[in-house]
Amino acid sequence: MSAPEVHAPGSAGPGAHLPAAAGHGVRAVLADLFPPPAESAPRTGLVRWTLLLAQVVAVPLGALVMLARIGGRAAWKSVWAEDPGIYLPGALAHPWHLLQSYGGYLQLLPRLIGQLAALVPVRDASIVFAVSGALVASACALFAYHASAGQVSSRWLRVLISLSVLLLPVAQLEIADNGVNSIWYLLAALFWAALWRPRTRTGAGTAAVAAFAAAASSSLGFLYAPLFAARAVVVPRRLREHAATAGWALGCLLQVLVIAASHLSRLKQHHAVDAVLYYGHEVLLPALGWHLSWQLRDAVGVTAATLLMGGVIVAVLAWAVATQPGQCRVFVITAVATGLLFTVVTSVLAWGGPAQRVTVRAEHGARYSTVPILLLDAALIVAADAYARRWWPRPRAIAAVAVLVVVLAAGWATDFRYPVRRFARPSSAWTTTADTWLRHCRSEPAGTVTVTFTDWWGTGPAKLTTTFRCSSLRR
Repeated sequence: MSAPEVHAPGSAGPGAHLPAAAGHGVRAVLADLFPPPAESAPRTGLVRWTLLLAQVVAVPLGALVMLARIGGRAAWKSVWAEDPGIYLPGALAHPWHLLQSYGGYLQLLPRLIGQLAALVPVRDASIVFAVSGALVASACALFAYHASAGQVSSRWLRVLISLSVLLLPVAQLEIADNGVNSIWYLLAALFWAALWRPRTRTGAGTAAVAAFAAAASSSLGFLYAPLFAARAVVVPRRLREHAATAGWALGCLLQVLVIAASHLSRLKQHHAVDAVLYYGHEVLLPALGWHLSWQLRDAVGVTAATLLMGGVIVAVLAWAVATQPGQCRVFVITAVATGLLFTVVTSVLAWGGPAQRVTVRAEHGARYSTVPILLLDAALIVAADAYARRWWPRPRAIAAVAVLVVVLAAGWATDFRYPVRRFARPSSAWTTTADTWLRHCRSEPAGTVTVTFTDWWGTGPAKLTTTFRCSSLRR
């Protein structure tokens, strides 16, 4: 029998290193969230400039795709929600006052788009809103392609990440081709900015700008604090590595200052079960196709359709967590958890509840499903990439990728273009409103125009008015 170990008071015992080991284990797990992208092969000057040109062309091309997705009245002939009711009148009344709050927080990018719309002839303002919103979506799609390089090794699967942003099935319902809801594309891009470790200063600068724009345009940017905190712990402390963190922190600082100056409470009374219902009915069910979800609703009912579609998605992701390497596992858990967090917060703050009427052409609050759906798509694509890396070129790896492409493409194809109720309303035709303003100002050149908008935040609907001079209108 060996002699028992004796430790002097204050000396290290057998379990003294356990906390340190546990700490290293946590760091190792977190490090899997922030993998550096693989080094790219050296490129000649011609190849480098060709790739740069392709990316420059990709953004306007993607914007054209976004504009083509609206059926019925063209997106550039219509306006939506706060664009004509808050942001354009505000820019006409107070030019370049971009740090004004609305709904209790700062929306920097929609304010900026509204200011740009105020600089063109008023009848063309709808073009600025639609084209700007489409360009933001396209730019965020391209950003996601680059920023997902550490998580998705295949360039072709990263194209799917990009396409998932451009071809989001529920985009037409609220967020496509307008200024006010461009923030939801930024919030999706912010997730990738939090994880990306760019190799170049240009990439770091782009990540910083994207993170700042997202955080300064929506108070939901605060929800990414755990990701940026984890990044600060495990990523080397070099300026380039934390450019996105700096941009996010600066945007959050502006948000805090604006929120502190606002006295509007946005809390509503909802039950906790609402978050579960919303995630099931409005995230899981339409995640792979909006019209597909309605076909399932009609066939088996909304509850059974949700269980069927949600069961398939959950089963695939659970399989990925159980069988794939640590990097894939950590990403899938993080993406799903972030989507759930968004659902909980938005269902408490803004969703109308389960009694809210939803049709195939209209869903108030569809914007709140944007980030959770895109993160589910990203989790599925990352899982497919991990499986393909492990088993390629075996038939089962090829089959897994092929199934993913077919499933996503089916939803994207059936939802590529369809009419929505928000652009069918007479009030959404911008020329009607613009001509009314112009007629009034022709009869009273020194007069003013007062715009009334119904604000639904806070304790209930309230009428907000903005007055601007006729002289501020561009003819």
